[in-house]
Amino acid sequence: MKIEQATADDAVEILALQKLAYLSEAELYNDFTIPPLTQTLGEITAEFPRRVFLKAVEGGKIIGSVQGFEVGDTCQVGRLMVHPERQGEGIGTRLMAAIEAAFADVEQFELFTGHKSVANIRLYERLGYSVFRTEAVTPALTLVFMEKRIHRGKTV
Repeated sequence: MKIEQATADDAVEILALQKLAYLSEAELYNDFTIPPLTQTLGEITAEFPRRVFLKAVEGGKIIGSVQGFEVGDTCQVGRLMVHPERQGEGIGTRLMAAIEAAFADVEQFELFTGHKSVANIRLYERLGYSVFRTEAVTPALTLVFMEKRIHRGKTV
């Protein structure tokens, strides 16, 4: 498996993976209208010039992806996804390391996930992220915002 930067030519495959990978999130919250499932090809393609998209490729197929963009001294990390049949193999961990390396000059990384996404929260905590805020979106969904601060080359 290799991790490399994706291009807009990969948008169709990344969007298909996104819709497959986020079905489990939709099921957790019984909400199939979440943005990763409703995003269109035009919308994701429009994000490529403004974000860094990484892809994990094996056998010519994209099996994982993550994206990030810089706001001030912070990298906003989003849409970490791994093909459901490949979860638990460390692909998400490798993608997170790669997106952090792609934004090596920032002072912190931020991301969010849903409160019922226990495996995601556990992964991010293992990678040095901690909760800094929660936000109730609906009675069934609370977003958990996590950050990882970097100071003088060391994680804090």
